[in-house]
Amino acid sequence: MNEQTCVIDDKPWLDARQPPFIRIKNVTKKFGDFIAVNNVSLDIYRSELFCLLGGSGCGKSTLLRMLSGFELPTSGSIEIDGQDMAGLPPHARPTNMMFQSYALFPHMNVEKNIAYGLQRDGLNRQEVKQRVQEILTLVQLQDFAKRKPSQLSGGQRQRVALARSLVKKPKVLLLDEPLAALDKKLREETQFELVNIQESLGVTFIVVTHDQEEAMTLSTRLGVMDAGEIVQIGEPREVYEYPGNRFVADFIGSVNIFDGRVIEEDTNFVIIRSEEAKIDIHVSHGVSCTPSQKVSYAIRPEKIQMCLKKPKNVKNLLKGRVNEIAYMGNLSVYQIELEGGKRVRVTQPNTIRSDEGAITWEDEVYLWWDGAAGVVLTS
Repeated sequence: MNEQTCVIDDKPWLDARQPPFIRIKNVTKKFGDFIAVNNVSLDIYRSELFCLLGGSGCGKSTLLRMLSGFELPTSGSIEIDGQDMAGLPPHARPTNMMFQSYALFPHMNVEKNIAYGLQRDGLNRQEVKQRVQEILTLVQLQDFAKRKPSQLSGGQRQRVALARSLVKKPKVLLLDEPLAALDKKLREETQFELVNIQESLGVTFIVVTHDQEEAMTLSTRLGVMDAGEIVQIGEPREVYEYPGNRFVADFIGSVNIFDGRVIEEDTNFVIIRSEEAKIDIHVSHGVSCTPSQKVSYAIRPEKIQMCLKKPKNVKNLLKGRVNEIAYMGNLSVYQIELEGGKRVRVTQPNTIRSDEGAITWEDEVYLWWDGAAGVVLTS
């Protein structure tokens, strides 16, 4: 098997011959005059861990509820594994949903919480026991089977809810803000556990989240939603490094954006004049634009170099003064006020424990970046 074949096997969305496992086509959902989801089309492939990412009220949870059958589309269609979901109630769909609240039965122990759905489906006692033991081992809760939810930590309750959702072997697991109730450190640890469980089972996961870091860590691909529409779909690195528009650039992570207009363009470079930063920005690749077109230039804080002495023979050079510093442990965040008043954010890793010559408040500094470091946004 050659390298290209391996890539396509791991990333079926790159292979036009691969049929989508879930096909959402022109789906709209209205609540009275309010359009919660607006003409969304989306293909998701078997065994993906796909994240729907967006702020509150963007329509991501409504889309998830339409997949589960708890809401019905106003128009459009949803197919799962080739089957049209139109008219099918939640219990008849090959999906299961894990709610943000977990919704565990407080009077039942872990084992009984997980077994409840299987017993309701009429499975025999031996099969129920076997499945429960298998899933308990998978989520590493076999030693907590007899405990009640009140005797568990937040992370353990989250794993019980996950086990209960997976024990029925759904084709698709829908997760609505599954880690929101956990503290930061536990949330970060659980993200990797969730990925490992998903990879072990091969179940298609669709996760709704407003947390950009969570979406970047979990997903094979993510879809960024805004005002009921999906504005960009891609792999995490692609969406972060090559945002499709200003909203995505600003929503995903931290970014510096310079407004300007094209003053020179060629197949190999573009020059953008930014009046607010008093700089001509050199972009070392071609861009689909026209002379004098208004554009925005986005560059991530970690792509910007910073020093006290003026560097030689560099383009995209700015001068400013350190206005604020935030020490984050692994990195420091600097807010630089340029000579024209615009503020720029720069991050630098803290690679050594102590640095007597470190840049500090009120220092005059020089900023510069490579011509390929940023991205030109035309919308």
